[in-house]
Amino acid sequence: MSSKRIYFALWPDERQRERLRDVINSVAKTVEGRAIDRRDWHVTLVYIGDFPADQVPALLEGASLIQVEPFRLSFDRMEFWPRPKIACMVAATVPPELDVLIADLNTLLQDFGVLPEDRAFRPHITVARNARTFTTERLTQRAITEWSSFELVESVSGPGGVRYRPLKQ
Repeated sequence: MSSKRIYFALWPDERQRERLRDVINSVAKTVEGRAIDRRDWHVTLVYIGDFPADQVPALLEGASLIQVEPFRLSFDRMEFWPRPKIACMVAATVPPELDVLIADLNTLLQDFGVLPEDRAFRPHITVARNARTFTTERLTQRAITEWSSFELVESVSGPGGVRYRPLKQ
């Protein structure tokens, strides 16, 4: 049985990527590591991992029933996370609408036998991988994003590394 490596994410459209570009590019210059291609910027909501490919259509159908109340995220700091060795822009607060969305996604996933992760959700956008350690910095310019939808995204490994592909947009 084949599987796909998938997760739910906030997937920026081109307009959002343009707005994020200036903020991310200015901070990425200060970080040592492998910069993330702007086409792959996203906010992971719920990581699923390997999931049976034949169940993806049912998962997409269930996800389409989840209502998203619009919300904003304000990314205001750059942090180094040692375990994955990433540099990321982090939002200090999680809006209540986002908490509800995460709970709804976890409830849906439990119907497929996927248990929720046992850690607090921290909205972030990875800016660089294999980053070198640094102290948390406040951003001089915040990146404010607005959301009213989410995507199911597949992580695809290839010769050039990992790429991300929305399965439904």
